Amino acid sequence: MAGLANTSNRGSSKFSRIDFNVFDPPSDPGTRPQICEYHPNDREGVRRSYLAKGPCQPKLHDFVGREIGTRLRGFNPRWYDDFGSWLEYSMEKEAMYCFFCFLFKSELRGRQGGGDAFVVTGWKAWNKGKDALLSHIGKANSIHMQNESKARALLNQRQSISSCFIRQTEKSRKDHRVRLNASLDCIRYLLCQGMAFRAHDESANSRNKGNFIELLKFLADHNADVKNVALENAPKNLQLISSDFQKEMVHAAAHETTIAIIRELGDELFAILVDESRDVSCKEQMALVIRFVRKDGSTVERFLGIVHVLNTAAATLKVAMESKLAEHSLSLSRIRGQGYDGASNMRGEFNGLKSLILKTNSSVYYVHCFAHQLQLTLVAVANSHIDVAHLFTLTDKIQNIVGASCKRKDMLRERQAAEIAKALNNGEKETGKGQNQEMGLSRAGATRWGSHYGTVNNVIGLFTPILDVLEMIEEEAVDFNKKGEAKVLLDGLPSFDCVFVLHLMQDVLGLTNVLSQALQKKRSRYC
Repeated sequence: MAGLANTSNRGSSKFSRIDFNVFDPPSDPGTRPQICEYHPNDREGVRRSYLAKGPCQPKLHDFVGREIGTRLRGFNPRWYDDFGSWLEYSMEKEAMYCFFCFLFKSELRGRQGGGDAFVVTGWKAWNKGKDALLSHIGKANSIHMQNESKARALLNQRQSISSCFIRQTEKSRKDHRVRLNASLDCIRYLLCQGMAFRAHDESANSRNKGNFIELLKFLADHNADVKNVALENAPKNLQLISSDFQKEMVHAAAHETTIAIIRELGDELFAILVDESRDVSCKEQMALVIRFVRKDGSTVERFLGIVHVLNTAAATLKVAMESKLAEHSLSLSRIRGQGYDGASNMRGEFNGLKSLILKTNSSVYYVHCFAHQLQLTLVAVANSHIDVAHLFTLTDKIQNIVGASCKRKDMLRERQAAEIAKALNNGEKETGKGQNQEMGLSRAGATRWGSHYGTVNNVIGLFTPILDVLEMIEEEAVDFNKKGEAKVLLDGLPSFDCVFVLHLMQDVLGLTNVLSQALQKKRSRYC
């Protein structure tokens, strides 16, 4: 069960399906849905997912107290040591909850040790301290103890009903382990290589059933133990090649990777890198990366996850970021650095994400990537000087006209090859490894670092072939608009002013490109 979507409501029409990721369930006990809100057919899977993840116990959170009587009282993190198996804390509600009662209390009636306070509303009577927690636990037959027993029984696979009905032989267990390990090896390989898993046609008659199945076939062909138990030799309902199985294993790999990242971070302080983007389905997303120093003194950056957001407002991004950090028991109080782009919703002095986090934690130092600042400066300068702006307008038109068809691109390559051969015969160029490579036209982009420098170099290197292709377009093109555009370029590109600015920008951007490359190095202290 990789996730429960809003599918058919089989078995109970009065319950609607709640979207749920079995490998990444909502953590904060104050905001997550109650077990009784899930479809009855899904509740056991939800419980297992929460039991695998454990209770939400933020330890470095800035716990907010409240005045009770004449004293300021609040949550004591030391209570985790005595009640760590079930005690939870909500950073959203600033209240205590019971993990076991959240999972099973909907099945038992009665009010004992706080009633619904430890499940729904949260317990905030800090003045009662440990006495309230002990009262909630109660005696051996209390509701809390019954819920704890249910949780431990659910974790014990040997006591489950399915285990009682299915008595597997030792051979079937070994065969299943070999089959599972073979599928996992293929999944790990495809994940490490960043390759797609599935194909458009995975039917029995398909010649290419996708990377996953084809790789599993290759492995079976070269390993007799795998071949005897996998694919067509496996039980029809236990081949471990379905799309649902693949998704589950991919989610499991992502979950284990995240656990390893959090374990590597430990109790150290860290910085965050946040950027928003839109996927192919036009959904706004926020990517979150943490940066920290390992025990050996090296600095590393680890991708923590992507969160779907309704909009890119600073307040929305802050809530999404806090929620993602809370899922891994990380708090804003441990952050010491933040890095974003130059958008107003990110670095705004009053309502930007930077300012909102500084209001919560004044120790968070903001850094705007120096390589990004350099690119923004180059774009601003290029757009503010009329001659430079005119140059890049011409380069864009060249890309639109010359690079508009495969025929013109092939002609540009032929002219380039002839130009290089002529220069080699005249001794103007030397041969050698990596020299005289084929060049193409590229468009300068505001967000692609070094793209302006690459565009200028390509235009200079292909100057004569570009003019030859433009002359061909002016003479042979059927479309008079194309003829007119080619004539405008032929009049403007070879002019002294344009050639002068072209070589001037090559020198200027050459200097800034060296700086940009230095700022982008992995060990640079400025990026």
